[in-house]
Amino acid sequence: MKNRVQLIGHVGQEPEIKNLESGRVANFTIATNENYTNAKGEKVEQTEWHRVSAWGKTVDIIEKLLTKGTHVAIEGKLTHRSYDDKDGNKRYITEVVANELVLLSK
Repeated sequence: MKNRVQLIGHVGQEPEIKNLESGRVANFTIATNENYTNAKGEKVEQTEWHRVSAWGKTVDIIEKLLTKGTHVAIEGKLTHRSYDDKDGNKRYITEVVANELVLLSK
């Protein structure tokens, strides 16, 4: 088995680029949409938001080409991490660490 995620959607906000001791990282979100008809016969559009991070050379591509609204396909792995917020509460994050990115917008 392999931890592999593929998403096609639109970038939700301008990517945030950070310089860390371990290297550069880009963080952004992607919105994916699913359309279906519910049991009452009503058409429903459901939007899911996904956190995405990328490292290495992928950050250079993201910095130059990705903007809010860009239609993009990404492939990567699903990860989970936790941190303590400023009030000392434990917070959990699930995100996709992207290793491939394809621009679908012009």
